[in-house]
Amino acid sequence: MRAFKALSTNVLLIRNMAPNLDQTYWEMRYQNKNTPWDMGMASPPLIKYFESQPLSSKILIPGAGQAWEAKWLYEQGFENISVLDLSESALALAQEKFDEPHKLNWLLADFFQHQGQYDLIMEQTFFCALDPNLRADYALKMKELLKPGGRLFGLLFNFPLSDDGPPFGGSLEEYQQLFEKHFKIAHLEPSYNSIKPRSGKEIFIELIA
Repeated sequence: MRAFKALSTNVLLIRNMAPNLDQTYWEMRYQNKNTPWDMGMASPPLIKYFESQPLSSKILIPGAGQAWEAKWLYEQGFENISVLDLSESALALAQEKFDEPHKLNWLLADFFQHQGQYDLIMEQTFFCALDPNLRADYALKMKELLKPGGRLFGLLFNFPLSDDGPPFGGSLEEYQQLFEKHFKIAHLEPSYNSIKPRSGKEIFIELIA
């Protein structure tokens, strides 16, 4: 496995994050293969969106886990894919799927410390894995990472927010209030093409910086 970029020294001190959601927590989840959120395939709503995007798009996938969407993108010929996760084991598992992993940019890093500018940022089970106290910071950081006119798109869970997570849920109303301060909302609506186990539980978003 190729060497990863060094983690920020602040990676275990993410602002306001509950102690059990730090790097050690996620590393243990992947090492123990305790990842029930992993679909084992690229999500159909995300594939549908990517099919209309230029192959030259500069793409970031934060909290990528095993990066099934990155594999699909790579196989379709997308040229500039960055895969970011807090868990080294997750990225190692993801890299095993690629004949030429060096053609992607692998980032072992804290999302909130990451710097860059992207055309597209994909949301897939990352938002729901963060301490809900970080949601306002998430929105601000996403806006910072997108080029003017860039788009944050993907799926958010549609079930009541509670302390029983991750995953942590939310609602259309909450997401509207969170994102309308920073983005033009192109889509914020129930997903019509989710996989069967998630049908009725996902909201598709497309937000323009």
